[in-house]
Amino acid sequence: MFRLNKKKLSTIGISLSCVLLLAVIVPLIRPPLLNVLKLPLSFLQFVSDEVGGLIFYHRNMVQNEILKKEIGILGQKLIEYDDVVLENARLSALFDFKQKTSYKVIAARVVGSSADDWSSVAIINKGVYHGIKNGYVAVSYKGLIGRVIEAGSRTSKVMLINDPNLSVSAAVQRSRQEGLVSGSLSGSLAMRYLPLESDIAVSDTIITSGLSQIYPKGIPIGKVVSVGYEFSGLSRYALLKPFVELSRLEEVLIIIP
Repeated sequence: MFRLNKKKLSTIGISLSCVLLLAVIVPLIRPPLLNVLKLPLSFLQFVSDEVGGLIFYHRNMVQNEILKKEIGILGQKLIEYDDVVLENARLSALFDFKQKTSYKVIAARVVGSSADDWSSVAIINKGVYHGIKNGYVAVSYKGLIGRVIEAGSRTSKVMLINDPNLSVSAAVQRSRQEGLVSGSLSGSLAMRYLPLESDIAVSDTIITSGLSQIYPKGIPIGKVVSVGYEFSGLSRYALLKPFVELSRLEEVLIIIP
């Protein structure tokens, strides 16, 4: 049978007293204790946040560099893809023109250009070995490009229609008004020797007239962008925008007579 002696009662009493004392004291000391611990705890939290921020910043920086490289690679691939698409479109158009035209033509790729500022010459990767000769006419599916002035064994030089040394007998497609188209040092095209009463207007299409044996008749040259009078006042002229972007040539067709 359980009996309480004085020693046990004393122990129980002391324990109960401690519990009651803690119950009274803890609510009183909690706010001061929390205030004392608040500063070091805040500092520890600050340090923890800063360390975490540095770790995340470094990780994000590394990931950002990786993403930049991946974006650069994807961008380059997209450019290459677009270039292939554009090249396929050009080659397809050239092939269609080659199939439909009544001329016998040889396709060539532009591999270089003139090194001086006084002429407009493109270098192509076909020459005498492929059947090309001096004087042959160069065209694209859009229109006239120029004429072969120097045929090598495997490469040739083509003088472009915007060269000041090249002239082409031409006509207004609508009215059949004839004139002479030539280039200039600025690279523009002009149709000259037009009578004062000539029937020519802005947006008219200019084509080869076929008067010379060099250029076949009916090849598109350009579109009229403005019409004016020569300084002498005895004739008119027209400025043209060529149908072919001569500064961005990549492929040409050489007409074989």
